[in-house]
Amino acid sequence: MPPAPEPGNLFQLPDPLPGAEAFTALFETPHLRVERILSTGQTTPPGEWYDQSQDEWVLLLQGSATLTCEDGASLALGPGDYVLIPAHVRHRVDFTSSEPPCIWLAIHSFG
Repeated sequence: MPPAPEPGNLFQLPDPLPGAEAFTALFETPHLRVERILSTGQTTPPGEWYDQSQDEWVLLLQGSATLTCEDGASLALGPGDYVLIPAHVRHRVDFTSSEPPCIWLAIHSFG
């Protein structure tokens, strides 16, 4: 018989908060990854872009953030806001709040 499931809490944060962005895999299969991302003021380095080979759906649960796409679109996100970033849409994170820290729920789909 498999073990009973164990609950988790996306809002339970480490103390002290990490100095770098923290990624926690919550569920993973060959075609899907669900993770919590904890940001405390981190941004994409100047001149760099994310260019992912998979679609990513992100939901900002806490904090505020700004994503910018290579085409110039800027997305200001607050609690409850979500966005689907299709594969190979170049984007960057230009702002994440540190107080409160950003708590993201990200779902990656692998073709």
